[in-house]
Amino acid sequence: MARLRYDTARFEASYGTLAQLPEPTAPEVSFVGRSNVGKSSLLNKLIGRKQLAKVSSQPGKTANINFFDVDGVRFVDLPGYGFAKVSRAEKRRWADLIGGYFEQERSFNLVVALVDIRHDAQQLDRDMLAYLTEAELPFVVALTKADKLSRSKQAQQRSSLARQFGLDPNQMIVTSSETGAGVAELRRAIEDACL
Repeated sequence: MARLRYDTARFEASYGTLAQLPEPTAPEVSFVGRSNVGKSSLLNKLIGRKQLAKVSSQPGKTANINFFDVDGVRFVDLPGYGFAKVSRAEKRRWADLIGGYFEQERSFNLVVALVDIRHDAQQLDRDMLAYLTEAELPFVVALTKADKLSRSKQAQQRSSLARQFGLDPNQMIVTSSETGAGVAELRRAIEDACL
């Protein structure tokens, strides 16, 4: 089984409008989630670098679509949705950017939808997962911040969220960017989808 060389990861570019997006010339793995779900932290853990994706204490810092090259596979970091204290116009721009990205003819090998394991299903997450299902885009759910819960509580929450979202629990990977839990499993899912 071929493996991606994560140590080759590099930042490609950041785009603020759909017109700027590069041609889809490689397999793409997109990352979506709420503003405070820990997207940048998980991305960094996944590629084994502390600061490749900018981590901020202020949710909603990713305001553009960021492209990273990982051994010939594009990791696409989409703006977080929800939470962030930004203007209505900026929220609209983010929504248009995310929606517009998914409406393009691209190589959607896998979408990693991040959901905070500590909370019940939020409406914004329901909407995103329903959208991915409807658009028939292949996706897995990365349940983040698992280190904040005990092992038994993690398993409980995974089953509960799977029920709430109407998904197979096997479509959900329990992860932690603190401990690295679930990272190997997530890497396998990405490699299966891209290689």
